[in-house]
Amino acid sequence: MAGRFLKLIAIKAFTMSTIYAQVVNINVNAEKPIGEMKPFWAFFGYDEPNYTTRENGKKLLKELQQLSPVPVYVRAHNLLTSKGNSPGPDLKWGFTDAYKEDANGRPVYNWKTVDSIVDTYINLGMKPLMEIGFMPKDLSSKPEPYEHYWNKGGELWTGWTAPPKDYDKWRELVYQWVKHSVERYGKKEVQSWLWEVWNEPDIPYWSGTFEEYCKLYDFAADGLKKACPECTIGGPHTTSPRNEKGYKYLTGFIEHCLKGKNYATGKTGTPLQYIGFHAKGAPELINGKVTMNMGAQLEDIRRGFEAINSYPELKNIPVIIGECDPEGCAACSEKREPKYAYRNGTMYSSYTAASFARIYELIDQQNINLKGAVSWSFQFED
Repeated sequence: MAGRFLKLIAIKAFTMSTIYAQVVNINVNAEKPIGEMKPFWAFFGYDEPNYTTRENGKKLLKELQQLSPVPVYVRAHNLLTSKGNSPGPDLKWGFTDAYKEDANGRPVYNWKTVDSIVDTYINLGMKPLMEIGFMPKDLSSKPEPYEHYWNKGGELWTGWTAPPKDYDKWRELVYQWVKHSVERYGKKEVQSWLWEVWNEPDIPYWSGTFEEYCKLYDFAADGLKKACPECTIGGPHTTSPRNEKGYKYLTGFIEHCLKGKNYATGKTGTPLQYIGFHAKGAPELINGKVTMNMGAQLEDIRRGFEAINSYPELKNIPVIIGECDPEGCAACSEKREPKYAYRNGTMYSSYTAASFARIYELIDQQNINLKGAVSWSFQFED
């Protein structure tokens, strides 16, 4: 297993005529290990699941897995979203049409598109960080308007963000999905996956209340555990805990899972097998120049770790930074926001490497079991 070691660096500079040269000597003290170098970076994600099976999607996924000494986990949005009237996949949009209802209101499940996405991962030796969401149109309590037209200047938070009209049908949808996955891929394989419920419910990705999100999670967890008791579920994948709203939502959800009444079972507590939250930087365009802000991202992580450590019951629980990025609109275009120009050069890679080095330091300081940090970094055709 790779280790992390103390680096002793000496720098010498001298001038020869008009030539300036710099000699750098790097000495690594291999007798003083800092800790295990866990590959928490082997996690990647994106909004648009339909691009997974296209040529460039498969090419990129393959390259990521070939670079990694361990299986890469992949997190994608919109795995239960309906197509609605959308002409096709677009930036921040995708669909699978996994759930519909017939004329009598009976569920009809169609796993064809979901399977094609998951098959791609499995065939490459990857693992899903399976996001249970978003709300299918026929199950949405507010189905109209459903699909968003954000890329054309329209509304983003539409019917796909709404709570289910029937929580028992929501639980059954999750049960059927997990049951189908076990039948298709085998229990041993599915047990190695990670599951979550929704994305960033503390902002308008979820148009319900906090209590309704806890209910959504409870019913989903109940359905998952009935199909696969050994499967791993966690969350809540909320936004920046450096902000009071995100911090309060994260800790409120933890309180609910540890001590609250389970909406699905009536018992105390809900399965919570890992903690997920998101951390983002804050670049700005100042006098035409992009200025990065790693401090914001690291403060998110520090505060998230502190929140988890405030609960003795969570000691050594796996932690996943479900989106760990230099800015909030990850994978958005420079054409939309000029401050995202850092994505078009080496600033992106160097920033990410520098931030991950400091995340290792935060792990040591806070004694956190960080399992993964998801880079929302895919770039697709068009």
